[in-house]
Amino acid sequence: MREQGTSPQSGTAGSRDPVLDLVRFICLVLVVVGHSMMVSPVLHPDGTVTTQNTLGDQGWFEPVIWVFMVMPLFFVTGGVTGLQSWQRLRSRGSTATQFLHARLLRLVRPAAALLAAMFLGLWAASVLGVHPQVVQLMASGAAMPLWFLAAYLTAQLNIPLLAAFHARSPWLAMGVLSALVVVVDCLRGTLPLLAYANLVFLWCAVQQLGFLAADGRFARLSRSSLLAVILAANLLLGLVVALDLYSGNMLVNLNPPNLTLLLLGISQAALLELARPALSPLCSLHWLRVLLRLAGGRSLTIYLWHLPLLAGMSGLLLLTSIPKPASGTAEWWWARPLVLLALALLLLPVVVAFGRMEDRPTTALSTRRRPTLSLAAAVVVVFIPVVGAAVNGLTLAVLGAGAACFWMALVMLGGVRGVARPWSSPGPRHGSGAGALPAE
Repeated sequence: MREQGTSPQSGTAGSRDPVLDLVRFICLVLVVVGHSMMVSPVLHPDGTVTTQNTLGDQGWFEPVIWVFMVMPLFFVTGGVTGLQSWQRLRSRGSTATQFLHARLLRLVRPAAALLAAMFLGLWAASVLGVHPQVVQLMASGAAMPLWFLAAYLTAQLNIPLLAAFHARSPWLAMGVLSALVVVVDCLRGTLPLLAYANLVFLWCAVQQLGFLAADGRFARLSRSSLLAVILAANLLLGLVVALDLYSGNMLVNLNPPNLTLLLLGISQAALLELARPALSPLCSLHWLRVLLRLAGGRSLTIYLWHLPLLAGMSGLLLLTSIPKPASGTAEWWWARPLVLLALALLLLPVVVAFGRMEDRPTTALSTRRRPTLSLAAAVVVVFIPVVGAAVNGLTLAVLGAGAACFWMALVMLGGVRGVARPWSSPGPRHGSGAGALPAE
């Protein structure tokens, strides 16, 4: 049995955990590579355009995605660093309003740049005569990273409340959230729209696993106990799939999310702790530390932009005479390395141009005034286009409205350079660190 506190997760709230940075970077790479194998637009003889999810349509991929569905792990690691960040701010006398302000600003600012750039670019393409279906294809490419950002932001904004619940009774907090997930799943057949409530309950429950990890509860388990947790979670996952209660395709289970992702999160949280002794020595390598610092510090920019760039590149290729192998053929698979290389080359100038949005100075709220109303209004404004996209799809009009709403929220938060708020004062520069998503 390992001693309490042997894991960096259970250390001081102010210390960074290089293993978490490495794991989140690996998750980001897997997401980018996975998406490059899914986007496959097809131009039909009648001029219409459809998209095929090549990887998702492969029968052999269903069991593989059990291993490579890393979204729960994002929320587990976000729970660890989010709780530590909140504890650190509280120890300095900061309030929940200040924490929420910083969290909202950190995530909304890079997204606002993406929405504005996409709207202007697609509007220009439409004016220049690009087929509306191609424009729509490229617009829909922003949907996947933005739904995750909305879910992640929702979970992060609930950290002060859930941290208080966790401090009183960690297992009761975990149990209540898990029970809410199950209740929603049970009612989704009769009330389909209720299923989307698990965008809150499910991801907050997975984030709560990160709270348990931050307390060192996984670190106190022996290797055999961690293996038992992993085995039990996967056996239960296999059982509910075998009983046909849930799909065996984790991509289907992702939106709206359900209990299967919580079971994956439990397995991944235990696996993270089990793999720590093997990952820790890697974090001491100089070249890897440099890579994590460079790429990790721009990780949200990479995450938000990679799929729109991939969709845009794929859509524009439809307008050229470049040979396009049929989806799923051997030629298509052999072309994936070239697609990844092209995507990396496209990401480089984007990261240079927009990556600074992740580490520009954030405003520091005065403890004498608490702009709770302005913060609440910014939250509402941010989620208006998110709801619109969920209901009507991400059209060019919704994209433009989203860009306007996000920039309006930045003004409310005092996050636009040159916009001063009565309650704000210049704050220090702090980047997002070397994680796959900003969590500090």
